Amino acid sequence: MDSTPSRGQDRRRVGLWRFVRTLVLDYRFVWWVHLVTRSGRVVPRRYRDGDREPVLLLPGVYETWRFLRPVADRLNDLGHPVVVVPGLGHNRRPIAATAEVAQRILDAHDLRDVVVLAHSKGGLVGKTMMVSTDREGRIARMVAVNSPFSGTRWSTVLPNKALRVFSPRDADLLRLAEQREANRTITSMASRFDAHVTEGSVLPGAVNLEFPVDGHFRPLGHARCVAMIVREVESGAGSRRRDAGGRS
Repeated sequence: MDSTPSRGQDRRRVGLWRFVRTLVLDYRFVWWVHLVTRSGRVVPRRYRDGDREPVLLLPGVYETWRFLRPVADRLNDLGHPVVVVPGLGHNRRPIAATAEVAQRILDAHDLRDVVVLAHSKGGLVGKTMMVSTDREGRIARMVAVNSPFSGTRWSTVLPNKALRVFSPRDADLLRLAEQREANRTITSMASRFDAHVTEGSVLPGAVNLEFPVDGHFRPLGHARCVAMIVREVESGAGSRRRDAGGRS
């Protein structure tokens, strides 16, 4: 059964002040990642430890795994090994190629019952893995944060090749959207308003939840949102319930 889009995930107009404020708070977190976490660029050795489901980190375009570190650290503390894809860099490769690279890590280490934790483009990579590269069914489910499953209009106006794949008219994106069977094992979490993904992140058939804040990056460093993400990874995509204004 398709889940009902949560309040605020529709394509609604917002005022200029809210738009600007959202961007300011977003990029404050981006600068925090680049500046404050500069000394923590090496993947912690402790990420290898844990006896619970492994968590695969898939950041967005022009992001590194460190954008997901606030959530990853919490999950590792709870006993989940955390998997960072070596050589992913700033995630500018095509989606299909990135899925292949990430899949090789899961296969090489024979990882099972994997939970994908994805942000933005990472959600498209994760779903591509689910429907294409994960031939042995290593991935159990995915929690995606502010992923452009329906694309974003900004990709059509910004002169950047790495962003054009997010066009709502992109053939590969449309084909991926048609693959709905995987959606039942996905939790798609989205902000009340996302200035980068204005189309929202509602995914038919998935569990769709709403964060109590605006922003594309901000939820990754917001204490309440981090707690929500951790809870979803812990509980699984099978639970359909109300949460912080979101509804499934």
